Order: sequence, then structure tokens, then C-alpha cells
Amino acid sequence: MQFQLTTEFIEQIEQLISIKDGNALRELLHDLHFADIADILEELTSDEATYLIKLLETEITSEALMEVDDDVREKILDRLSPKEIAAELEEMDTDDAVDVIAELDEEIQEQVIDEIDDEEHAADIVELLNYDEDTAGALMAKELVRVKETWTIAGCVREMRRQAKNVTRVHSIYVTNKEGKLTGRLSLKDLLTASEKAHISDVFIPKVDYVTVHTENEEVARIMQKYDLEAIPVVDEEGILVGRITIDDIVDFIKEEAEKDYQMAAGISQDVEADDSIWQLTRARLPWLVLGLFGGLGAVYVMKGFDEALAKYVELFFFTPLIAAMAGNVGVQSSAIIVQGLANDNVKGSLFQRLVKEVGLALINGVALGLLVIAFGFFVGQERLVSVTIAVSMLSVIIVAALIGTFVPIILDKRGIDPAIATGPFITTSNDIFGIFLFFYISHLILDF
Repeated sequence: MQFQLTTEFIEQIEQLISIKDGNALRELLHDLHFADIADILEELTSDEATYLIKLLETEITSEALMEVDDDVREKILDRLSPKEIAAELEEMDTDDAVDVIAELDEEIQEQVIDEIDDEEHAADIVELLNYDEDTAGALMAKELVRVKETWTIAGCVREMRRQAKNVTRVHSIYVTNKEGKLTGRLSLKDLLTASEKAHISDVFIPKVDYVTVHTENEEVARIMQKYDLEAIPVVDEEGILVGRITIDDIVDFIKEEAEKDYQMAAGISQDVEADDSIWQLTRARLPWLVLGLFGGLGAVYVMKGFDEALAKYVELFFFTPLIAAMAGNVGVQSSAIIVQGLANDNVKGSLFQRLVKEVGLALINGVALGLLVIAFGFFVGQERLVSVTIAVSMLSVIIVAALIGTFVPIILDKRGIDPAIATGPFITTSNDIFGIFLFFYISHLILDF
């Protein structure tokens, strides 16, 4: 039966913590999965959560620490000594250990590394810390199963048993030459069916997908998605096998990028969460709101330039929110599709082909919506020329908004800027100004005011 976290259960844990009944707590939590322990930690105060971390076995708490929210983990780590943090890191894979230790101050990092008893584990953590944050080197884990192509099957099995003790999950078996360079992979089926006297060189698969330590995380995600990989090996500049990246690490990366892009599209310039301080939330939101403010002021001055038209054709005033809304909506739709396509590497073909496609799509949508506007004007008794003016203006605005929404993300991407910045307030604000200007300019041409 799946564990259900209830208020009564949390209150029971809080009561046991308050009286420091460690034995009862261990018995109560003994059979729970580390993910359930993580849920419990997030419901407790920082001091209570720290008490549990110190009480339970590090095999469980190290896994639970990786599941809790970053802010919760940071508060717990602040209450642990370097020696206690080191004990948790020793139970983690190197990639997870690096994620945790990277959240600490440099001075504390050095103290924690000095407290790690396993010198090889500590050296691997230090190595991974030196890679750029957004590269495969920083994302990979050092734990893997590697065999040499000169080994016999019998010797390979013995060595694999020894190595597998330090690997949480064995996704793949990688083959290297004497120098440690990646030469292929080994199928478990071929390993089990081959003669014990055969050599790995006789049965291994020489074709293997891999990335280098400097490959960007987005490219790693694209390769693993394209070839449906559960893990991918990582090599250094000389082709020597140095680590692997597993699917769970890529899923976490994709999730973080999606959250970042979603916030950026919504007009939030920093990575924030609902429980962050008012100051943090203000710094993240205010820049885009200022952009929206200036965009709105620009639209006001555009309208002031056509004050005579508004005096003669009052109906135009009431349709300005509609024009602005359509411009913003079409622009956001177009940019969202392009940003998604760029992220998935699905934006193919020349810019001219993209231009023709977007203009065609905008024409179809614009004509359909324009006819609805004319029909609406007919039913409410609006002057026919005014309805046609609004319809033609809307068609023009939709075409321009679609082009802006399409090309701005592509141009940003070509310049190495995150195209997600193009969605949301940026596109909406720019299209509001262009949309209102086009509306009144076309109205000026048709209505002759």
C-alpha cells in the first residue's frame, strides 16, 4: 500500500522529536522509502528535520536529502557540521554529492572534502566541481562499470562484480582499450552467452554514442532523447572514459530548464519559488513590469497622435484593446512554438520558408477573424466601412505579430541568447505598440481622416 502523509502522522513525529525518543522514531520510519522521508522532512521545521537527519542511517538520509526542495536542504546543511555533511556525501553518487557541496560556501566545501574518508571519492568530487556548470563534465557521475577489451569473459565477470558494488544502477557496460579510451559497449546478453574463455574484444559492440566533458547539457539532453538512451558515457579531450550521465540526471536538468523558461515567458527574470522572500520575488518580477509600463506608455503616445481620428470615429477607441490583445496573443503563440522547436532542435529549413509558412498561417487566421468582426459589426448596426477597417487592421496586425513572434526567438538563438526571453511580456509589449500603430495608421488610410 502506498504511503500517505497525514497531519496526524506529522504531529506524531513532531511529538517524538520533542521528547527525543529516537528509538520510537527509528521504528516508526524504518520501512519508509527515502522519497517518503523527504516529504516528511519538508513538513518539519529546520531543527526537527536536522534532528531526523542525524538520527537515521546515512544510507536513507543521503537519498532523502537529494529529494527535498533546495531551500529545505540548504537550511538542513547549515545545521550540520562538515563531518556530518561528509558522511552524507560518502553515501551519494559523485554527481549528487557535487550538487550538494556546490550549495556550500567555498570555505565549508574545503572542510567537508577534508572530512571525507574515501580519498578517491573526494578526488572525484573535486574533479567534477572544476567543470563548467552547464557542461556534461559537471552533470556526469564517476561511478560506472568499465571493462577492457583484452579481458576474458570470466575475468570480466569477476571485475564487474567488484565494480558494481559502487554503482547504484548498472545501465551499461563500457569497453575501453589499455589506455582507457572508450572503444564500445558490452551487451549483457552477449556476455552471458559467450564462452568464458572468449575475450571481450570478440563480443563487444564497437558503436557507442558518447559526449565529451565540454558538451553542453542541452546537447546531451537532445542526444539522449533522440537515441532513447538510459545512460551515455562521457570522455575527455583524448577520448578516455571519465564518467556517465544517466536519464534521471537529464530529467532533472530538463525540468529545471522548463521551469526557468516558463518563468521567463511569464515575465520573471530569475529562478524563484512561491515561498521566497518578498525582496527576491520583487527583483525577479519588477524588470519585466517596468518593460510593460514603458510599452503601455508608448501605446498611449501612439493613440495621442491620432486624437482627431478618435474624436471623429469614437468606435475605434473601443476596439483598441481588441487589437492589442490579438497582437499579443498571436505573437506569444508564434514565439512559444518557435522556442519549443528550438529547444527540441525541430526548427529546420531556411528563414524564407519559415517566412512563407508564417505569413500563410497568419493570413488564414486573420481572414477568419476579420470576417467574424465584419459579421459582428453587421449584427450591431456598425457602419460597414468601420467594420472593414477594423477587419483589415486586424489582419495586418496578426501578420506582423506572427512575424515578430517567429523571428525574434530565432535571432536571439543565433546570437546565443536564450530564446525563451522572447515570449511573454517582451513579445506582448512590442506587439501592443506595433499593433496599435498599425490599427490607427490603416484606419487613417481607409477612413481618410
